[in-house]
Amino acid sequence: MVRYCKTCLMPDTRPRIVFDENGVCNACHTAESKRHIDWHARRMEFLDLVERHRSRDGSYDCIVPWSGGKDSSFIAHRLKFEFGLNPLLVTFSPLLPNDVGVHNREALLQAGFDHLMVRPNQKVSRHLARRFFIERGNPKIHWDAGINAVPVQVAVRYNIPLVIYAEHGESEYGGRVLSEEHRKIRDIVEVLEHQVGDHPANWVDDVVKEHDLAPYLYPEADDVARVGIKAIYFAYFFPWDIAANYEYVKSNIDFRTQPGGRVDGTFIDFDSLDDKIDNLYYYMQYVKFGFGRASRDASRHIYRGRMTREEGLEVARRYDAEFPSTFFADNLDYLGLNEIEFAELVDRHRNPELWDFEGNQWKLRYPPV
Repeated sequence: MVRYCKTCLMPDTRPRIVFDENGVCNACHTAESKRHIDWHARRMEFLDLVERHRSRDGSYDCIVPWSGGKDSSFIAHRLKFEFGLNPLLVTFSPLLPNDVGVHNREALLQAGFDHLMVRPNQKVSRHLARRFFIERGNPKIHWDAGINAVPVQVAVRYNIPLVIYAEHGESEYGGRVLSEEHRKIRDIVEVLEHQVGDHPANWVDDVVKEHDLAPYLYPEADDVARVGIKAIYFAYFFPWDIAANYEYVKSNIDFRTQPGGRVDGTFIDFDSLDDKIDNLYYYMQYVKFGFGRASRDASRHIYRGRMTREEGLEVARRYDAEFPSTFFADNLDYLGLNEIEFAELVDRHRNPELWDFEGNQWKLRYPPV
């Protein structure tokens, strides 16, 4: 039996989610607790922190791990134009960049930012994407490692002690909070346990050699300590709302959204736009855990009072199961699969406790209610 949160749409199959005795998830409790935070005090804490890290010689004040999406662009723009910082934007390349993502990155850069992008060995990246899709139903395991490692690698190399991330996903969206301090700071323990769940040293095989792992390796603890790197979450200090972030970015740069008005599997058109493989990634979330992209997005709207649970349930039922047809051919080519192989792999990752095969199609045993 699958339980669904009484307030949002998250099921207990979501990794690390916790329900209370009333059937309400920890993400909803976090959303409620934020209504009682002294945001002025948090802002002053942030101002004190950035002032202590502000450069006095014109060098970079901080690093922003930046995809070019609405959230990281929202942070970068505010840091530069509201708080007067000089951030260096650092991007770990999408697996399969698309036109919307390229345009949106360029739109912000034209507003006046310095930027570094790391595009790792594509032979290795493609091999790992295929391997992890086959083994784990997730082609982005190594990408998750790269987006965590590379900004801190750059911080060490350029001697920039402050790294500013977006939100702490474990507390914002329902997960395991390692400590109260981890709501504010990110460290190697958080990265390995929650962001990657594996160490890149385990990836060595006939194609991947130790020297290929450089973009995915978090810096040594001694190097992090030497530079005095502090990695923090912007959303700890300021109210966090993905729709408001989008509205801010749209009003300040030429930020484009998904053509057609929405992305495969959901009802919105402004989130996770820069990688052609993201549609497949979220579809596999539905296959493995029984909740799709629409449930995820609707829950985030529910947390902020932008949608009722009934409205969220309606869009979840309509879109969660939608096949990721946009860029599907590109995905197959990238992963080196044909459609039959793909379908067999998808079914291999279906949790038999969640799925029944009826009338020549798969159906959830416990659809959202």
